Amino acid sequence: MRPIIFSKMDFSHSGLFGYIEDLQELTIIERPVRRSLKTPEEIERLTVDEELSDIERAVYLLSSGQDIQGTSVVANLPVLMRQNPAETLRRVLPKIREVLHVAGVEMQLTAAVSFLTVLQEESVSIHTYSHSFLHIILQNLEHRDAGVSNAWLETLLAVIEALPKETVRHEILNPLVSKAQLSQTLQSRLVSCKIMGKVANKFEAHIIKREVLPLVKSLCQDVEYEVRICMCRQLEHVARGIGTELTKTVVLPELVELARDEGSSVRLAAFETLVNLLDMFDADDRSQTVLPLVKSFCEKSFKADESILVSLSFHLGKLCNGLYGIFTPEQHLRFLEFYKKLSTLGLQQENGHNDNQLHLQTLEQEKKYISVRKNCAYNFPAMIVFVDPKNFHLELYSIFFCLCHDPEVPVRYTMAISFFEVAKLLNSDVYTIHKELVTLLQDESLEVLDALVGHLPEILELMTNGGENNGSESKLLSIPDLIPALTTAEQRAATSLKWRTHEKLLQKYACLPHIISSDQIYYRFLHRMLTIILTNNVLPVQKAAARTLCVYLRYNRKQEQRHEVIQKLIEQLGQGKSYWNRLRFLDTCEFIIELFSKSFFCKYFFLPVLELTHDPVANVRMKLCCLLPKVKSTLKIPTDKHLLQQLELCIRKLLCQEKDKDVLTIVKRTVLELDRMEISVDAFQKRFYENGLLDQEKERQEHLLLEIEQLEKEKQKNEGRSTNINDKMFEKKRRDSKTSSVLTKSINLSISGSSSCTSAGKEEKKSKLVRSQSFSTQVLHPKYSNIDKCPNKSSATGYTSSVPGMGKSCMLSFSDDSFRAHSAGNSGNSAFPSSSSRNLFNSADQKNNGNKESHSRKMSM
Repeated sequence: MRPIIFSKMDFSHSGLFGYIEDLQELTIIERPVRRSLKTPEEIERLTVDEELSDIERAVYLLSSGQDIQGTSVVANLPVLMRQNPAETLRRVLPKIREVLHVAGVEMQLTAAVSFLTVLQEESVSIHTYSHSFLHIILQNLEHRDAGVSNAWLETLLAVIEALPKETVRHEILNPLVSKAQLSQTLQSRLVSCKIMGKVANKFEAHIIKREVLPLVKSLCQDVEYEVRICMCRQLEHVARGIGTELTKTVVLPELVELARDEGSSVRLAAFETLVNLLDMFDADDRSQTVLPLVKSFCEKSFKADESILVSLSFHLGKLCNGLYGIFTPEQHLRFLEFYKKLSTLGLQQENGHNDNQLHLQTLEQEKKYISVRKNCAYNFPAMIVFVDPKNFHLELYSIFFCLCHDPEVPVRYTMAISFFEVAKLLNSDVYTIHKELVTLLQDESLEVLDALVGHLPEILELMTNGGENNGSESKLLSIPDLIPALTTAEQRAATSLKWRTHEKLLQKYACLPHIISSDQIYYRFLHRMLTIILTNNVLPVQKAAARTLCVYLRYNRKQEQRHEVIQKLIEQLGQGKSYWNRLRFLDTCEFIIELFSKSFFCKYFFLPVLELTHDPVANVRMKLCCLLPKVKSTLKIPTDKHLLQQLELCIRKLLCQEKDKDVLTIVKRTVLELDRMEISVDAFQKRFYENGLLDQEKERQEHLLLEIEQLEKEKQKNEGRSTNINDKMFEKKRRDSKTSSVLTKSINLSISGSSSCTSAGKEEKKSKLVRSQSFSTQVLHPKYSNIDKCPNKSSATGYTSSVPGMGKSCMLSFSDDSFRAHSAGNSGNSAFPSSSSRNLFNSADQKNNGNKESHSRKMSM
């Protein structure tokens, strides 16, 4: 390492003098500071008598006030119309009409918006509105400023929809004939084009044919290209108004002529209108007229006119599917190759040229190419339909790979948005895009991740269940890199400043219990959620993490892990040193009340919540008081009578000992609410019937988790015991193999009898275990969208679940009696399967018995 050399500062007299001379060279420019914003004369001119009414003040300001005051009156016109419509129309509106003749741009724009607001609020009848406001709109329609003219035009187009036909015909359509002539200004003809597009849907076809179509033809042949473009874009609305017959004879010839116009912008407008009107043309028009035009557009886009590339790439999906029925195989392949070429435009060298032979692309070209590839990503689902999803891997997978790995963020962002649509179209072949899902989850841009997360639960469900791997055991094997990608995405969102993306991601991660195993969630995600609650500084992110943690706890299948998480929640949040953590504990308890059964909350969280009534921080006590009605709703009488007494005791202490005024106010309000509440009892009550069913369902599923865990432990013990028995039998047979054949036969008989007995003894436990596992995959894991809701089914409703190992078509329905809850201590001994479920598993059990007998027979040999 090189030594660091420190330069010494010169504090000598001469050196310091030089610094002072340098400072003296800096000149401070003094500017006059205005002591007040307004002079007394200006303040007096802006002062208005306070005793004037709203109408009188508006008239005064419009007559003698300044422009800014007149603009404020115009902006306040909808309020005046709501308060006093008659006086406003009689006194204020005529003044506004006079002022608008000489008003500036700001007042004109404000007036256009206010007039539209009055129409939308329906402050007056449409007849009164057309009589009072329509003439003002038409007078200002041809304002010299283009922005003002467009604002009044938007207001007029909205008014046309609400006006009666006769008013539109006399006030708007008849004057339109003179406004659309060549002798009128360019702005007037442009306005006429847009009005005709709106009027075309207002009248019958014969009226449009007689009064509108002649004007349409003349404007399509206008000398100014801006007018031709504007009229061309309105031809779609005209065609919808006149029907298919007139469209074929009148509109289509005009579009063909405009498609051959000398101006590229006109040709582009004609092409887009043709694509939007494909559904109105028959097969002959598409094959003989539209298809040749489209082919010429595609050929010219690369050779002579690259300006239409962006529009062509945007409409290519609609175009290919609209002309799908008339394509020959050669044309089908040609358009597919054209799409592939557009998808990689700007990424690879064309015609085999080297880098030295290529000209440097300008910035505009690069932006254009990015837009083209982005449009190709937008149209990718449509192209899958075009080639058939069965041919995806052969025809489009390479393009899909390129678009997901595109160097530009907008392209990858568009692919992330359309990823769900692609996954739905592929259906059973969705496994082919697993790697691209992982790639987008690990994308360096958070915008891409945010776009993908929107449909992440649906995508993951399709990934795990869309293919042939429907069993819960093969969930992780279907996407091997999924868990690292999900953890990486969450960590990148956590370290960024975009907390909304992080919140959204945590909310969507609540779907993971249906995707991956309980142990994977516990070791890779659950503790991470607890860390976020404890360390993150953003409240929405903490709440999202708390709710997702409760969902993970809800579907955790090991009692030891559940107890550990509950203990951490109580110790680190409920009894935490920071009041912020104790507030988050109350939020978590609110989610637990929502997701778990009443008995679960009362068992683990009821008393820790009540302990916070002695919290030293007023905000914690205040939040607790707001939560107490929900806490009381979890009680059942007479089972939880002692908890109710504890609750009442805490409320009395708060009423007697609370010193904070705000907390005391909330306590009193909460006491009144608690007095009005009714507590559910253990006996049947009609008013609590629906909520009781939901709570019973939650409680039964919680008991089933304990039962499944006990059965799995017994299964592991039985498997270990069976392996030891088999080893001992093998040794015994080897020692007795030298004895006589008669002794061997007797040994074989005893072994077969013992194996059949052990297998028969295991059948009941095995069938119950399989039944519980299948139930847990269906009942305990509903669809991701209903993750926070319990299934609204009565106790008599049966549950249908696919049984692993029995094939896809084999379905097993379980009644309520077969899922009766048992205690954790004797669940393995007291729970027996029903005869129907035992009969359904006979075929599988016979195979197992046969395998065991053949195994023992081979060992005896």
